[in-house]
Amino acid sequence: MERIALLSSHLQHKKFQHVLPHPAMSKGSPLTTHVLDTATGRPATSLAIHLYRRDSNDSSEEWHHLKFGYTNTDGRVPNLIDTEKFIPAVYKMHFDTAAYFKQSSTEGFYPYVEIVFEIKDPAQHYHVPLLLSPYGYSTYRGS
Repeated sequence: MERIALLSSHLQHKKFQHVLPHPAMSKGSPLTTHVLDTATGRPATSLAIHLYRRDSNDSSEEWHHLKFGYTNTDGRVPNLIDTEKFIPAVYKMHFDTAAYFKQSSTEGFYPYVEIVFEIKDPAQHYHVPLLLSPYGYSTYRGS
């Protein structure tokens, strides 16, 4: 117990107070993604992502382009959407997997991956990770 108390007191020292939380935990985009390349065991870097929205009151069911970006070295796209633009609707993330795999001269089976999901409560945070390999992918609602 003494060692835990000692460690705790050290961590509360002023020199450790500059440490920031992980970017996904900070107040930023209410929608985040994290792409991991399961074939390499590393984050998928420089993967192009498009974010679209289909408004529920839009009878044409057209997708409206909201954002384009590339994953960073941690496999994330910072500031994917502003809180003000995050409304109840159906959203789609389009991942350009063909271009991503071409960077490493890897042949992939899926030229792109699209994940479509519905947001009912935009006050919540939504995390949509993608686990990717040349011949498969998986997603889920993360935290």
